[in-house]
Amino acid sequence: MSEQEKETLIQLDFYEEMKTSFRDYAISTIIDRAIPDVRDGLKPVQRRILYAMMELGLDPKKPHRKSARIVGDTMGKYHPHGDSSIYEALVHMSEEYSLSIPLIDGHGNFGSIDGDGAAAMRYTEARLSEGAMTLLSHLEQGLVDFMPNFDNSEKEPKVLPAMLPNLLINGTTGIAVGMATNMPPHNPGEVIDGVIAYMDKPSISVEGLMEHIKGPDFPTGGIITNAEALPLIYETGEGKLKVRAKYEIENSEGGRKNIVFTEIPYTAAGNKSRLVENLAALMKDKVFEEIYDVRDESSKEVRIIVEVKKDRDIDNLLNGLFKKTGLEDTYTVNMLAVKDQQPAVFNLKSLIEEFVLFQEELYTKEYEHLLKKAEERLEIVGGLIRATDVIDLIIEILRGSTSVKQAKACLTHGDITDIKFKHEFSREEAKTLDFTERQADAILAMPLGRLIGLEILKLHEESDTLLGNIASYKTILGDRRELHRVIKAQLREFRKKFAVPRRTLLENIENAEYVIEEKIEDIYILVDKFGYTKSLDAAAFAKTSEENRSEFPHIVRMRSNDRLFAFTAQGNLYQIKASSIPKCRIRDKGVLIHTLCKVGKEDIILYTAFEDLFESQLLFTTKAGYIKRVSGIEFDTNRTMMAATKLEDNDTVIGISMLSASEVLAGTHKVVLLTENMASLAFPLSEVPELKKNSRGVKAVTFDKNDTALAFAKAVDSRTETIFYKGKELSVKRIRVRARAAKAQKVAL
Repeated sequence: MSEQEKETLIQLDFYEEMKTSFRDYAISTIIDRAIPDVRDGLKPVQRRILYAMMELGLDPKKPHRKSARIVGDTMGKYHPHGDSSIYEALVHMSEEYSLSIPLIDGHGNFGSIDGDGAAAMRYTEARLSEGAMTLLSHLEQGLVDFMPNFDNSEKEPKVLPAMLPNLLINGTTGIAVGMATNMPPHNPGEVIDGVIAYMDKPSISVEGLMEHIKGPDFPTGGIITNAEALPLIYETGEGKLKVRAKYEIENSEGGRKNIVFTEIPYTAAGNKSRLVENLAALMKDKVFEEIYDVRDESSKEVRIIVEVKKDRDIDNLLNGLFKKTGLEDTYTVNMLAVKDQQPAVFNLKSLIEEFVLFQEELYTKEYEHLLKKAEERLEIVGGLIRATDVIDLIIEILRGSTSVKQAKACLTHGDITDIKFKHEFSREEAKTLDFTERQADAILAMPLGRLIGLEILKLHEESDTLLGNIASYKTILGDRRELHRVIKAQLREFRKKFAVPRRTLLENIENAEYVIEEKIEDIYILVDKFGYTKSLDAAAFAKTSEENRSEFPHIVRMRSNDRLFAFTAQGNLYQIKASSIPKCRIRDKGVLIHTLCKVGKEDIILYTAFEDLFESQLLFTTKAGYIKRVSGIEFDTNRTMMAATKLEDNDTVIGISMLSASEVLAGTHKVVLLTENMASLAFPLSEVPELKKNSRGVKAVTFDKNDTALAFAKAVDSRTETIFYKGKELSVKRIRVRARAAKAQKVAL
C-alpha cells in the first residue's frame, strides 16, 4: 500500500457504522416508503404517481393513458425503486373494494375482489379520478413546498394540497422497520361532518366526534361485532376490531336452506376466491357435516352460497363458519402517521386537528395568492382606466418616441428626453406621468379596441369587482372564523359529491361456541380374546355371520355418541368415546384396547355402553366374598379412568353382573356363589344391599381356611336351578363340574 493510499484510508468502528447505517435505513423506510403523511394521507410512491399523472394532464375529463407511460414517468422522474412497486401502488389506488374514494380511474383489467391480479401495465390505462383532484387542485398556486427529486433534475411536492381528509376516508396500511400502520377507511360524509363539528367546537371530545364518525366504514361492508371497543380505539389510536360477513337466509330445493353471504370482511378483500375455496375444502373434509354445497354466484355484487342440509341448525353452523373461516376476522387498528418527519400514533381527534391545521395553512396561502393576483390586476386595471383619461397624451408620446423603452421611461418616470411633442403643454404634462412598470407594460400592449366606451365601462366594472374581492380576501385572512367558514363551505361541496350511505354495520355480538352436530347411529363394538377392538355400523353387523360373531367374546351394541365402559378385575373403570374406536370391516383387525385407554395389564371382565349402564345396577362380587349392588348413575363421569369399587389388599373382582330395573323389583331372583372348594351358597338378590361405588360391600359368605370365592351367577328364577353365567344358560350342577375341571387344570373357569 502506497503512502498516498494510507493517507486516504478511513478507519471506522464496525459497531458504530452498523448502528448508523441501520438507523438511516430505518428512517428512510419509515419516512420515504411505508408510512403515510398525516396531512395528505399518502405514501411517497402514491404522491409521486398522482403528481406525475397531473403533469401528464390526466385529469378526469381527459382520455386514459397507458399505465406503462405513467409508471415510466414516475420511476424516471421521482421514484427510482422499480416499476412493479409503482404499478402495484397505482392498481391499489384504483380498487373500489379497498378505498372509499378511489384515486385512480382505471381502464382495463385492474384485478378483482376475488384475488385476480391486474393485467400487465402495457395493457391497462388510467387517469386521475375526481377524488384525486381534491388532493391536487391549486397545486400551481404554491400552496405546498417543493423539493428536488433524487437526482436534482426535477422538483416534486413534499406533500399534496389535500383539501379532503384522505387519511381517514381511505385509510392505509404499511409495514416499516419496527412499526406499522393500519388505518381503517371511513365513510366520507361522516368524516366531513366530524371535521366540521371540530371546527365549530375545537374543544369537542372523542365521544362527541363519534356522534358524527360512528366507526370504520369498509368498502366491502360487513359487520363490526365489537362496536363497544371503538371509543377506546379512537381515544388511543390502537385496538382490535372483529369484522364478519353479512348474510341472508334463503329457501332452497328439497327443504334445504341457503346461507347467502352478500358482504365479506375487509380483510378478505382481494382474496374472495381463496375464502370460497377454504369453505369448499372444509365441506369436503367434513369439518362441517351440515354443509350440502358451497358455490360462488358473485357478479358485480358478492353472493357466496352455503347450502345447508335439511333440518340442520343454521345458527350453530354460522357460529362454526365465523370461528373457523375468514368469514370473520380481526382487523388490528394502529393509527400511525408521519408528522414533521417523525412517526406518531394519533387518536381520532388529533387526526382531525392535524387536517384542520393543514387546511388553515393551505387556505391562508391560497387567499394570499388570490389577494396578490387581485391587487396586481387592480393595479393594471387602474392604470388602464387612468390611461383612457390621457389617451391623447399617451398617443403623442408614442408617436414622438423612437423606441418602446423610451416611451416606457416617459410613462413611468416622466422622462421626456429626445421625445418630440407637437404641443408644449403636452411636454409639460408628460413630465408628471408616474405609471408603474406593470401599468406601463399593459398600456403599451393595449389594443385600440379597448378605447371604445363599452370596453372602458368594463374596466370600471372589473375594478369594482376587484376591490370587492380584495376586501373579502383581507377579511378572510384577518379573521379565523371567516377562514373556517370558507373551509367548511368547500367541505360541504365535497360531501355532496362523495357522500354515500354507510355500508358497515356496528353491533355488539357475542361469539357463540360451535357445537359439532354428530350423526347418531347404532353401532356394535367388537372385542376379540386378544383385546383387539373395532366398531361396525348396524348394517355391516347385520350382514355378519354367526360364525364370525363367535370369534368375539365381547359384543356391545351402543349409539355412536355413547361411551364404552370397561370394568377390570382390579376394581377400576375405563371410559372410551365410541367415536374414538375405529370403524372397520368385520375382517379388519382393529386396534388394541390398551391403545384406546390406559388399562395396562389389568383384566377387563365387563364391557358395557354407558346408556345401558345408566339405566341399570351392577352386582359386584369379589374373591374375598364381598358383594354389593351399585346404581349405574354412580359411574356418570367425564374422567377417562376412576375406581369402580373399593377393594382390600390382594382382593380382586371375580364378577360384575348388570341388573335391569325389572330384575331388581321382581324379588324372585337369587344369587349363587361358588367357592374354590366347591361349596355353593344361594341367597335372594333382594338381600344384597345397594351401596355407593366407593364402598367395599358386605360379606356374602364365611370361608373355610384357604377357601375363596371362585364364581357367582345371577339366578333367573328361584324356582329353577337354571341360571345365566357369563352370558350362557347353565345349571348349577354344570357350573360345579366346570369349576372342578378348571381347578384341576389350574385354568380360569
